[in-house]
Amino acid sequence: MDLINKALEFEKQKRRSLSTSDRVKISREAKSLILGLNEIYKEKKDAKIMDIMKRLTVIKRKIEKRLKGRLLTEAY
Repeated sequence: MDLINKALEFEKQKRRSLSTSDRVKISREAKSLILGLNEIYKEKKDAKIMDIMKRLTVIKRKIEKRLKGRLLTEAY
């Protein structure tokens, strides 16, 4: 249950004016939390755990989208 509490705390963190290295750290932390929660989900099949994983995935995608930036073809 410690991993679930850690994931909930991660979800509540403020993410304003982050540097690139901060974004990379947050993305990696989100990935490790999602994978850890997935292992728990495989055993328990609890829908609440799946909901947490989905919310963390949304956060991770937003951060990664900002990391990748715009493509050169979109600028024209």
